[in-house]
Amino acid sequence: MPNYYEPEIECASRETLREIQSQRLAEMVKRCYDHVPLYKKRFDEMGLKPEDIRSIDDLTKLPFTTKQDLRDTYPFGLIAVPRDDLARVHASSGTTGKQTVVAYTQNDLDIWARSAARAIVGCGGTHEDFIHVSYGYGLFTGGLGLHDGAEKMGATVIPVSSGNTSRQVQILQDYGSDILACTPSYAMYIGETVREKGIDPKSLRLRIGIFGAEPWTEEMRREIEKALAIRAFDIYGLSEIAGPGVSCECEEQAGMHVQEDFFYPEIIDPVTGEQLPDGEEGELVFTCIGKEALPLIRYRTRDICSLTHERCACGRTTVRMTKPKGRTDDMLIIRGINVFPSQIESVLLDLGMDPNYRMIVDRKNNLDTLEVQVEMNESMFSDTVRSLERVERTIADALHSTLNIAAKITLLEPKSIERSEGKAKRVIDRRKL
Repeated sequence: MPNYYEPEIECASRETLREIQSQRLAEMVKRCYDHVPLYKKRFDEMGLKPEDIRSIDDLTKLPFTTKQDLRDTYPFGLIAVPRDDLARVHASSGTTGKQTVVAYTQNDLDIWARSAARAIVGCGGTHEDFIHVSYGYGLFTGGLGLHDGAEKMGATVIPVSSGNTSRQVQILQDYGSDILACTPSYAMYIGETVREKGIDPKSLRLRIGIFGAEPWTEEMRREIEKALAIRAFDIYGLSEIAGPGVSCECEEQAGMHVQEDFFYPEIIDPVTGEQLPDGEEGELVFTCIGKEALPLIRYRTRDICSLTHERCACGRTTVRMTKPKGRTDDMLIIRGINVFPSQIESVLLDLGMDPNYRMIVDRKNNLDTLEVQVEMNESMFSDTVRSLERVERTIADALHSTLNIAAKITLLEPKSIERSEGKAKRVIDRRKL
């Protein structure tokens, strides 16, 4: 049966990986120059020729690519192969402007499936497992990405998609699902539903959760693990590079292994663009050295994390990235302070609150205001007004200590914040910035 633990790559020496990366980078750069007008124009403006790129060390000579480039060339202006060579098209679920369209050749899809298969195996998945995929299917890359990876490694896929959470729980019970794949916020919602139905999560066959597509904290990991009696693993991907499987935690849970024979990572200073060394936090940048249809050069993800090239205790030598702490474009600047939603989530979970909250940012009399609306759990709902005021003060004090700014805390009734079956909507910014 297929396994998709590939030690010849995943445990290769740095020299071997460097040779693979250098060869693929040189081939990719020539393809971009020959077939993508935007890249040819930029190379010519820089006085750069494809033959100037001989190894992975030459990467810093190359220009960055941004999401705006994808929008400016919408829909297929960055595609490097003929239209009839495309096997599939996906698109991001962007809320502003045009969607970012991405396309794949059959070889690209095979690479993506292979990456996702490695990820599932790294989390402890086997070909005997039933994998319950609750990511959305369609133009969003999550559902089909994990689906193809599970099939590639020989597992059985249950393509549930999102929605109808009661039915999801019934399927988990009746089909004996071993692995759940969805967004972490939806995993929490499934866990809530399991509890409300009076089901002991330990009675489920479920043992592994593979969660991604939105930032989540270590505190939320513990909440999910408790709610579903599983081990929760972080998986990373983005539609522009590939969906889930670009990187993923292994059973050591000491960072996410990047499939760097296909996706070469850098960390840069988001202001200067300078490369940063291992261990320093900055913006994650990927170069798609294995892709044919959309071989992006130094794509700025806006995700903030760090890298390490130390060998993992699992034996893999591939570079690991830390869990992104936020995004440069999700970061809020409130009264001059950088604020990430993940910081607020961490504080709430440390205080024993459920992770159902919403941030409302506004500007009154030229002063930024921050309100954090927090949903009470059932046990709190019956408390006295005085005890609820005490909870509000406790949360306000803890947030002030963490963020160094004051926030108004509003406790809401249970279930009053709309549940998300995809990415949770945490921020409402009403400022005219």
